[in-house]
Amino acid sequence: MSDAPVVQPTADVAGSAELGARTRVWHLAQVREGATLGDDCNIGRGAYIGPGVVLGDACKVQNYALVYEPARLGDGVFIGPGAVLTNDEFPRATGPDLSLKSVDDWHAVGVTIERGASIGARAVCIAPLTVGAWALVAAGAVVTKDVPAHALVVGVPARRIGWVGRLGKPLIQQDDGTWRCPESGERYIETDGTLALEGA
Repeated sequence: MSDAPVVQPTADVAGSAELGARTRVWHLAQVREGATLGDDCNIGRGAYIGPGVVLGDACKVQNYALVYEPARLGDGVFIGPGAVLTNDEFPRATGPDLSLKSVDDWHAVGVTIERGASIGARAVCIAPLTVGAWALVAAGAVVTKDVPAHALVVGVPARRIGWVGRLGKPLIQQDDGTWRCPESGERYIETDGTLALEGA
């Protein structure tokens, strides 16, 4: 089996983009100039990866998701169908005189998604912000501020309603105050609004 990336004929991948081993780019997806995709990534139909965006290994960007520059995704990140990572704090097409704005008229700000985190279908992450490792953003949420590692956030604007483990399952609080994954049995320690794997 070849380690070469696979690009469908209808996809548009810039010559300066870098695709890692076994990465797949599906029909009608676009990967722009200078983007870097790690090994074993999967870019779904109609997805957009902006110029200079960086994806770690084993990322999955589902159909029609939009990942605008200068986004940074860690290893194992999941971006659900139709999700959007924005890059403009004060969007305008023109100046007050209706003259068209150019790339020099704005400063791109990015979304950072850390290792193992998941962004649900049609969720919107409004830059600049960071979604912490292994966090889970629910489908349809609008994220306007940083999300702690392992947080489960929902709603508009998104708010934390619980914690999730590395398997993405909601954690159950124990009598001793720790949090346990019902599937893996992993335990987590909460300290001042943050969560960490016990013994890590």
